[in-house]
Amino acid sequence: MNLQTDPSQGESSDGAPLSEADSDSVVVRFAGDSGDGIQLLGGQFSQATALDNNSLATFPDFPAEIRAPTGTTYGVSAFQIKFGSRHIRTSGDAPDVLVALNPAALKVNYEQVLRGGLIILDTGSFGERNLKKAGFEVDPREDGTLKEYRTIEIDISALTLEATKPFDVTQKEALRAKNLWTLGLVDWMYGRSLDATETFITRKFGDSAISQANIAALKAGHAYGETAEVSGDIPQTRLGEVKFESGEYRLVSGAEALSWGLVAGCKLAGIDMTFCSYPITPSSPILHILSRLKNFGVTTFQAEDEIAAACSALGASYTGKMGITASSGPGIALKTEAIGLAISTELPLVIVDTQRAGQSTGLPTKTEQSDLFLTVWGRNADAPMPVLSARSPGDCFETAIEAVRLATKYMTPVFLLSDGYIANAAEPWLIPSMSDYEPFPVSHRTDPEGFQPFSRDDETLARPWVKPGTPGLMHRIGGIEKADGSGNISYDPDNHQLMTDLRFAKIDGIANDIPAQTVESGAEKGKLAVVGWGSTYGPINRAVTRMLAEGYDVSHIHIRHIWPLPANLIDLLHDFDEVLVAEMNKGQMLTFLRSQCGRPIEGHLKVNGQPLTIHEVQDAIRARLDK
Repeated sequence: MNLQTDPSQGESSDGAPLSEADSDSVVVRFAGDSGDGIQLLGGQFSQATALDNNSLATFPDFPAEIRAPTGTTYGVSAFQIKFGSRHIRTSGDAPDVLVALNPAALKVNYEQVLRGGLIILDTGSFGERNLKKAGFEVDPREDGTLKEYRTIEIDISALTLEATKPFDVTQKEALRAKNLWTLGLVDWMYGRSLDATETFITRKFGDSAISQANIAALKAGHAYGETAEVSGDIPQTRLGEVKFESGEYRLVSGAEALSWGLVAGCKLAGIDMTFCSYPITPSSPILHILSRLKNFGVTTFQAEDEIAAACSALGASYTGKMGITASSGPGIALKTEAIGLAISTELPLVIVDTQRAGQSTGLPTKTEQSDLFLTVWGRNADAPMPVLSARSPGDCFETAIEAVRLATKYMTPVFLLSDGYIANAAEPWLIPSMSDYEPFPVSHRTDPEGFQPFSRDDETLARPWVKPGTPGLMHRIGGIEKADGSGNISYDPDNHQLMTDLRFAKIDGIANDIPAQTVESGAEKGKLAVVGWGSTYGPINRAVTRMLAEGYDVSHIHIRHIWPLPANLIDLLHDFDEVLVAEMNKGQMLTFLRSQCGRPIEGHLKVNGQPLTIHEVQDAIRARLDK
C-alpha cells in the first residue's frame, strides 16, 4: 500500500530542477544543525501526516560525525518527506518546501529545491559568524542567491524564546524547542493536528517545565501561521485523504519491519530466536528493537566484535534455535569465515546486511547497494548460499519471513539485504494478520534409527537438524570436509567433488521453490526493461509509470531473490530488445546479470550516497528509446 502519482520533475539545461508543481503531493525538507532535533521534527510531522490519512515516504539524512562542529556544513542534518493524496513510493526528487534553521542547512540544500519553491529561514541564526562557518562570503538573502525561490524569513529562535519565557527553563533548553516551534508552523501549513505531538511530549517529559515549554513552542508556531495568513505570507494547503485498504495501519521504518519479520518468521517456524550482533551504522537499530521483544522468544546478545557475533549466532543454530546476526558491509566482511563455516556445517543462519556507502568506513550514514558481490560471491572456495533483497520499509517484513523459511527448510545460511535508505525511511504499513501466513514448522530429528548427520532429504537435499544431547544422535560437524552421509572427516578428492556438487544442487533447487519473476509495470515483452533490486523500487516504478503514460514501450522488473535467480528470469529478459539495470553502485547487478544472461545489458549507475531519483531514471529511459 504505497501511495502516489506525480508529474515529471525534469531538469533544466543547467541541471537545476524545474519549477513543476504536483497537485497530488508535496515534498518538504527540514534541515538544520545535527543538534537542532531535525529527525524528531520530521518524525513527528510524519506521524501527524499519517494520522491525517495522507500517504507518505520519508528520507532521514544525517551526518556520520557524532557531533560535527556547530554551524558547519559537515553537521547538517536533514529529513525529507513526500506526502499526498495518492500512492507515494519515494521520498521525492526535489523539495517543494525547504525549512533551513541555519545558514549551513541553506548552503547544503537550497540548490536542490524546485525553482519557484518555498524556502523558510530562521533569521535568528543568520549572524555573520554562522554565515562564514557555512561558507557564505555574502549574506545569500541579499546578493540574489535566492532570487529563483520564494523566501520567508522568520526569527524562529527569538519567537521560540518568547513562547517559552513563562516557564522555568534555561535559555539553552528554550532554544532546543525551536524544532517544535517550526513543527507547529508546518503543521498549520498543511492542516495537521497538534494532538499526537502534544501527547508525545507529555509522555516523554511528563508534567515538567520542559514539557510545558515545548508544547508552548509548538502552539506558538501554529498560531504564527494563523497570524501570517492575514497578510498571505505563508501558504496553507490541505491534501485529500487517501482511500487506504481497510485495516489497521502504523508508520513503520525498514529496521522495525525487518526486526518484526524475523520474529514472525521464527514464530511460523515454531522456534525461538537468538540474535547476536555488534553495533554498526546503519544496522544497530535491529539490535535495539529486538532487545525489547524478549516475550516473543527472542534472546539478544551484543558481542565483543563482528566475528564473535556471527560465531555465537551459528552456535545458537547448532543448539536448535534460529541464529540471526546483522551488520553492515565492513562487519559482513569480518563475518565471512563464520558464514563459510555455516555453509560447511549446513546449519540455518540469517545474516542481515544493511548496506552503506563504502569502501571501509566510507560514508557510514549514507546509502548504497554495493554489497551484492560480497553476499553472492564474497567467500573463500565454492560456497553457495541464498541472497534476498527487500525493496521498501514495509517489504522488509515479508522478506525477513522468507529468509527464515529458506534457512530452516534448506538448512543453509541466508543473506538478507537492506540498505541505509530502507532502514531509516518510513511509510504507512498495513499491519498484517499472522493467520494469513502459512506456518513452516521446523522438525528437529529425534529418531536414532538409520541416522547419518549428512543424509539428505530427497526433495530439498537438506541434512537433518539435531539438537545436541538428543538421545542416540551424537554426531560431529565442523569446517573440515565431511564424508557424504556419515559426516566423518574426509580428504578423499571424489568425496569433496560430491559434497561440493550437493551443496550447490541444494541451493540451485531453491529456484523451484520461489515465485516466478513478474513484471511490475508495463508489458511482459517489448523494447526496454528497466531492472532493479532493493530500494531502487520506488523511483524505478514511478519513472516507468510516467514513461508509460507518455507512450514509451518500457517495463519494470524488480528482483527479490538474487541468488538463486527466479527460474524464468533469464527468459523474461530475453523478451526485451534492451535491458537497463538501475542501481546504486558501479554495476554489480549489471555484471551479475551479464554473467547469467550472456546478452548485452546496459546500466544506469549512481554512487554518491544518495537514493536514486525518479527523473534520473526517466532521463536514462529517454536516452535509450529516443535514439
